[in-house]
Amino acid sequence: MGNYKFILSGGGTGGHIYPAIAIANELKKRHTDAEFLFVGAKDRMEMEKVPNAGYKIEGLWISGLQRKLTLKNFMFPFKLISSLLKARKIVTRFKPDVVIGTGGFASGPLLKVASSRGIPCVLQEQNSYAGMTNKLLKDKVAKICVAYDGMEKFFPVDKIIKTGNPVRGDLVALNVNKQEALASFGLNGNLKTIFVLGGSLGARRVNQLIEKELDFFKAKNLQIIWQCGKLYMDEYKKYNSDSVKVLDFINKMDYAYAAADFIISRAGAGSVSELCIVGKPTLFIPSPNVAEDHQTKNAQALVSKKAALMLSEKELDVKFESMFSELIQSDDMQIMLSANIKSLALPSATKNIVDQIEKLIIKN
Repeated sequence: MGNYKFILSGGGTGGHIYPAIAIANELKKRHTDAEFLFVGAKDRMEMEKVPNAGYKIEGLWISGLQRKLTLKNFMFPFKLISSLLKARKIVTRFKPDVVIGTGGFASGPLLKVASSRGIPCVLQEQNSYAGMTNKLLKDKVAKICVAYDGMEKFFPVDKIIKTGNPVRGDLVALNVNKQEALASFGLNGNLKTIFVLGGSLGARRVNQLIEKELDFFKAKNLQIIWQCGKLYMDEYKKYNSDSVKVLDFINKMDYAYAAADFIISRAGAGSVSELCIVGKPTLFIPSPNVAEDHQTKNAQALVSKKAALMLSEKELDVKFESMFSELIQSDDMQIMLSANIKSLALPSATKNIVDQIEKLIIKN
């Protein structure tokens, strides 16, 4: 096997960056002498997260089109031309064997340039509703790795491979003892536990719901691991108590999942894929502030298979207590949701994606 070179491009949000890093780690495991380069958007979080994971990254001057007329939209053609020129220089200099795009604006110019030079390209689409960049690239790539059924409405059917989304390795082997997990948070081993997952920055509407329902949870004899996010910690830390643990960020996610009997979460693609592996009864509250409302579509894909519950932010005040009461009182519902969400898990996703990438190298 030669000294392969891989370019990975994706970013803007953790949902695009972490899969790219997971794919790079698996490639590196198989090809220890391979060279890697990441390409991201200049001012986005990948410029910090990728070097932290031990990889080199170059930034393009690119951003998405805004939905309304703004100066940013006026700048878009200039940014696009600048990014295409820089992408051309990067591809010429680095000479990749394969280019992998995980979504986000920066992957557009890079995969367009690489595919026009006959370099094999792979897309990884995390969501059940394809992102704009990936839809634009669909005819230029060799393979498209997806996590949901029904993606032929966005992509050519002969290019689609259902692999699932990469998730953290410690979750795939979730073997933490529940009592040990509860003890690590200082929680009672005899009470049922809710784990509230708002994403690393937090979710305002989810936090407002939990604050409002604290008395309801107490009356139901429930304790809470409340990951409120860095932006909201100062506001909510006053609720810390024996039965409510307020945390800005959780390092040991496997412990939090092991401690939980019920999970309340946003419906980003990465969270959904993790929760399928974890297999606990889950209520999704999708963020309405994302492109094409894809979180609602991610959650809906599970709800339609009786694998999760979902409430929109608008429904929370009216329906939350009745829906949650029904869930905690019905063992049958808990068993059904757990079994169904687990049946959708694709724990070998990263390996499957890298298998597809390797097939392309051998072909070339």
